[in-house]
Amino acid sequence: MQAQPRERTAPVDTLRAELTRARGATDALFAGVPEASMFDRPVAERHRLAFYVGHLEAFDANLLLAARAGVRAVDPLDRLFAFGIDPVGTGLPQDAPGDWPPLAEIRRYARRTRDRVDAWLSAQPTRPVDDGAWERLHTAIEHRWMHAETLAYLVNRLERSRMVRNVPAVARASAEEKVAIAAGEVTLGLHAGFGWDNERAVHRVHVPAFRIDRRMVTNGQYLRFVEAGGYRDAQCWAGDDWQWIEEHEVRHPASWRAHDGAWTLVSRYDLVPFQSDWPVYLSHAEASAYARWRGARLPTEAEWMRAAYGEGDAPYPWGAAAPDATRGNFDLGRWDPLPVDAHPRGASAAGVEGLLGNGWEWTSTPFGPYAGFRAADYYPGYSADFFDGRHFVLKGGSAHTARPLLRRSFRNWFQPHYPYVFAGFRCVEDA
Repeated sequence: MQAQPRERTAPVDTLRAELTRARGATDALFAGVPEASMFDRPVAERHRLAFYVGHLEAFDANLLLAARAGVRAVDPLDRLFAFGIDPVGTGLPQDAPGDWPPLAEIRRYARRTRDRVDAWLSAQPTRPVDDGAWERLHTAIEHRWMHAETLAYLVNRLERSRMVRNVPAVARASAEEKVAIAAGEVTLGLHAGFGWDNERAVHRVHVPAFRIDRRMVTNGQYLRFVEAGGYRDAQCWAGDDWQWIEEHEVRHPASWRAHDGAWTLVSRYDLVPFQSDWPVYLSHAEASAYARWRGARLPTEAEWMRAAYGEGDAPYPWGAAAPDATRGNFDLGRWDPLPVDAHPRGASAAGVEGLLGNGWEWTSTPFGPYAGFRAADYYPGYSADFFDGRHFVLKGGSAHTARPLLRRSFRNWFQPHYPYVFAGFRCVEDA
């Protein structure tokens, strides 16, 4: 069954409600950050947290209002908060907290900018007929949902005194089951409805037979790689990856932290005792090294899609039923992962589990355009700026991924040495 397209004549009230829900998620994340931490930079490659207070509203205003003459006067702060940073770029940002406006001023800017956007929304006809307005509204909504996830992993990295949560560690044995996927075709790309430019256009791809992990690789499985000296074995790493971990002295995933002689996992406000059955979160380079150590590899985007959707057009791996908590860990329902076998009802027809939620999944496919790619005229650099061979496609979603981003055509991407995303992986072997 094909996913139902979003109507281009959707009532403004429906879109406003979606935007309000997304705003509520980001507002709640900001509210949970101590005032003294708002100018912290939890991840060196990203902006300070205070930037995002202004950025989310600036993006909406620049996208929805700037192209409409006479709607508003340009706010002098719109440009300051317009653009984020590509992680692991050519150099780290060097700004100091004092280079930014005071937090109270940023918040006033955010409030008045949101008010201007709301005034524009209130003036729209009940059922917009302007395709441009429809596209831009959905872009604003999904941009905010993406940043809700970005903010979540930034908050995870805030430096604070952390206590170990009073729950038991899990040391359950981790089986490495594989599922055989027959050779055949899979549909990539967007059928209908809203999507980003890199999701277009729909096309079929032939995929040779392969075998894939039934479930994502767990912390417990990855611990064996760490304890076997995988971070000291150059044979496990590609040349650039080996140079990276040596220069940065990486010896374990960034999601792990040693505490009193034991491994713990970084969470929002505390440390979690080591949960061996949760998916391991790590960089593309670390995932690739583990796969080599196991005599396997990461799946291509097309292989992941075939394991998830087969040859059909169902909107979700399990079929046409709407996503809910019985199918996976997504839509900001909880902060932490769950065991990789927690959602058998979310399995694909092939029997591959946990494909949506609980952690994005790295693929070996460099992020690039599909045939016939055309950049969106209102956001031309969204995808095209990253078609550089230095970013890799991720599929699936995490606990912090909102429902609209669970569509089958959605593509995420990051550079191979960026370790902070809620992202894991599974291995494949040739049949």
